[in-house]
Amino acid sequence: MQLQTLAPSKYYPNAPCLPIFSFCSIRFQPIGSYSKGLSNSNFISEFCSLRKVTESLTSWRKHDGLVSIRCEGFKENDDSFYMRRCVELARKAIGCTSPNPMVGCVIVNDGHIVGEGFHPKAGQPHAEVFALRDAGDLAENATAYVSLEPCNHHGRTPPCTEALIRAKVKEVVVGMVDPNPIVASKGVERLRDSGIYVRTGIEEELCRRLNEAYIHRMLTGKPFTTLRYSLSVNGCILNQIGHGATEAGGYYSELLQEYDAVMLSSATSSLSFPISKEPRANQPLQIIIATRPESLLQLPVLTTETTSRVIIFTTKSIVAGLEMAQQGIEIVAFDQINLNIILDYCAKQGLCSVLMDLQGDCTDFRELLEEGLVQGLLQKVVMEVVPLWNQGEGSSVLALKNSDKRSLGLRNLKSRTIREIVLVDGYFCES
Repeated sequence: MQLQTLAPSKYYPNAPCLPIFSFCSIRFQPIGSYSKGLSNSNFISEFCSLRKVTESLTSWRKHDGLVSIRCEGFKENDDSFYMRRCVELARKAIGCTSPNPMVGCVIVNDGHIVGEGFHPKAGQPHAEVFALRDAGDLAENATAYVSLEPCNHHGRTPPCTEALIRAKVKEVVVGMVDPNPIVASKGVERLRDSGIYVRTGIEEELCRRLNEAYIHRMLTGKPFTTLRYSLSVNGCILNQIGHGATEAGGYYSELLQEYDAVMLSSATSSLSFPISKEPRANQPLQIIIATRPESLLQLPVLTTETTSRVIIFTTKSIVAGLEMAQQGIEIVAFDQINLNIILDYCAKQGLCSVLMDLQGDCTDFRELLEEGLVQGLLQKVVMEVVPLWNQGEGSSVLALKNSDKRSLGLRNLKSRTIREIVLVDGYFCES
């Protein structure tokens, strides 16, 4: 793998004296006056590991005003590198594309990135279109890397397959085939029929994680549902979130940006509506679960700054005779509140993901959570352990009375420490 940066006189004035590093999957290759913005620190930290070593540098040489580093263990034209760049580009649109997937595209000609693009918002051009515009004539005989199979149907935008064919690319490398029935494999077939060489399954797991909510909804018809809660050190559900987590860049603020909706107990929502503080974040729809009439009278004032819409799920007995003074609040009443019905309703609203947020008094969630765990309606869990010892009663809505006494396994469990909290996330094993 080769690393090329801009002129050493500006960025690395003491280049020969720098410590030796091993760079994983980094390639900066300006072509003429063309220089893509790949050399920012966020890009490096996103999917590259930097290790100080003394043995992996095999050559250091200067040429044409550039500094070039070649490290052992990497090869030129690395498919994995370009696909990871596609994913990084796609993530620029987190929270903006639903119900569409996030997609990134990179155009590579003769080992150089000549075009980049991502899908910014549902209804706007797809990633391939932006990347081809960026590449211009350099797209001819180039290789297009795209994190998701190009579409081959007319929707709100023309087929991306036709744009690639018109641009005369010679090869298309696809991260994963689109599970959408109107797309699945049809885009690949159209490209191959036109004479373009197509390869699939490059960094597929990474591409699947990028759009796990979209994929789940396509395969099941229901939104991808994540359970989130905060625990004290002695194992009690807390009505507070770890220090800094709700601020811009905090994990909770980023979660709210990623999900289409956040589900809360009416007791929790009486305090305030949770909002994402990420720049240009689309605020999630607020779903309030209400099983007690008095809690509906304590909802905070709804403003355009906090959220754009609120849906209250309750029972017909509670909602009878109740008048909601605020506009923008929708009340959906059932004979009995049921998670299956709620998720089906959300799917009909075009929602791909729901964050079930347990905070404080979550009595409203007890039956829904039991149903979700028994019927496999929950896909993921995010738990934070806050450095507090709760001296309350110590009850927990998580102490459920599962009728068949099964233990539910988790897979891909990961943990990290952020300031003073420990964050753990994982996926419920499919039954």
